Amino acid sequence: MNAKGAIVLPTVGFLALSGFVMLAAKAQSGVGGTPPTTQAATNSTGPKKAEEQFKNIQVLKGVPADEIFPTMQFITASLGVECEFCHVHNAFEKDDKKNKQTARKMMEMMFAINKDNFEGHREVTCNSCHRGNAVPQAIPAVMPEEPKEAESKPMGGAASEAKEDAGPSGEQLIDKYVHAVGGAAAIDRVTSRVMKGTIDFGGKSLPIDIYSKEPDERISFTRMPEGDSVTAFNGHEGWLGTPGRPLREMHGGDLDGASMDADLHLATHLKTMFSEVRVRGTEKVDDRQTYVVVGQREGKPPIQLYFDQQSGLLVRLVRFGETALGWLPTEIDYADYRDTSGVKIPFRWTLARPGGRFTIQVSDVKQNVPVDEGKFAKPAADEQKGPAK
Repeated sequence: MNAKGAIVLPTVGFLALSGFVMLAAKAQSGVGGTPPTTQAATNSTGPKKAEEQFKNIQVLKGVPADEIFPTMQFITASLGVECEFCHVHNAFEKDDKKNKQTARKMMEMMFAINKDNFEGHREVTCNSCHRGNAVPQAIPAVMPEEPKEAESKPMGGAASEAKEDAGPSGEQLIDKYVHAVGGAAAIDRVTSRVMKGTIDFGGKSLPIDIYSKEPDERISFTRMPEGDSVTAFNGHEGWLGTPGRPLREMHGGDLDGASMDADLHLATHLKTMFSEVRVRGTEKVDDRQTYVVVGQREGKPPIQLYFDQQSGLLVRLVRFGETALGWLPTEIDYADYRDTSGVKIPFRWTLARPGGRFTIQVSDVKQNVPVDEGKFAKPAADEQKGPAK
């Protein structure tokens, strides 16, 4: 079974946001200090570095070019601003705006704080001070409501080392989840899944069709009046297409998430994909009390799993995309679990990111039915025609 039961970034809303981030990223520049780089970025035979692909890169030299788009998104989410706050419209490489100069200094300051005070670990980010505001928030906010009980602490730093409550282990909770959705044998018998339903975002509702096939292939078609918005992963590559725009390839966190979503047997693969699992405490998700399990992965950000204490089902998953400045979260809530050919899957899920959210409600599911391999063929970059229906 695809434990997540959700597609990765398939919506018009995210595609629009992606276009905005791409434009902003074309001009990302800085001044001097060099943040920690990944192994891929320092390998001369690896992916391009930011300064090799974009104009006027200064602070973020050495960062993989693929991280620039999500890094710009991290800034927009942390400050609650848009491209033109720092950049000149249609001339992103220019340094005419003071806010761009300030942003460079702030990034340098952030890198220095982490280097001098946290042994180079990224504990302080843009969001630490801005919290969605263009101006740093120096004054504590008043309490808007009564504090919630049993809240788990945020991921990321020393402050997040919550004391574990006595109870089941992370491995036991994953086992309970596998059993709750039908057992390993039933999950592993699933070879394909076809889902039809609606996707709701921004007050709009559109039809959506999702096709999954073993091994690790998945494609969704959001049926728009002007054509199909497509999100696809073929086991190796991921891409997004929207009518009238060039194909956009997935990289980094988007590709990582797409590969998980395409795994029809993710529930039985959870233990092997984590180097360590631990229970971080409990938290209430809507009206359900859950155990929060953190799965550590080698060389990638961790994943948070929220298991219903009563049913054992997965009701929330939080994953993180890596950027040069911090992690970008994607939160997926699952509901309306129904039995389908011996396996329980969520018929509704809501995906939320700093840039927006959407909900998919499935109305029809078929499993182990033939799915044409041609659906997962990657079109040429300049091919604008819609996929075969």
